[in-house]
Amino acid sequence: MSVDTPRRIVLLRHAKADWNDESDHERPLAERGRKDAPVAGRRLSETGIPFDLALCSTAARTRETWKLAVPELPQRPRTVYEDRLYEASLGELIALLNETSDEVSDLLVIGHNPGMHALADALAGEAEGDALARMNRSGFPTSAFAVLTFDGSWKSVEHGVGRLVAFWAPHA
Repeated sequence: MSVDTPRRIVLLRHAKADWNDESDHERPLAERGRKDAPVAGRRLSETGIPFDLALCSTAARTRETWKLAVPELPQRPRTVYEDRLYEASLGELIALLNETSDEVSDLLVIGHNPGMHALADALAGEAEGDALARMNRSGFPTSAFAVLTFDGSWKSVEHGVGRLVAFWAPHA
């Protein structure tokens, strides 16, 4: 696969989590989150993107979101549970993308805010229609996802390299 291959990144924020006495890392999904995660999976399926790889935070709420969303996809991508996605800064998220193999064309990242919103906003040098305005107006709520495209190697991912082609949120 050429480094000039068109690539897609989908950034999915975990579904609504419960607030309880657990540590933040171990917080499970709330009832609404357990309902929204499969809906997000169906909407991901409707994009028609055949994900090559899914990177999922190790936090309980992201793992549970992925467990409920992935059955809705036509094909389960290889999944890597990545500790570094939890509480990652924008720079750390870009560094993770830069480590992605160029064999991967379509990448799904299941993570947290403020990181998912910051990454989508930073990468989006361009946007289709009102996708960027809708994303920024909504604040990237739980179960939302952004679809970005770019050309080139994953090592070339940096601010402004992408085009935001879609944004979806379940209650927006």
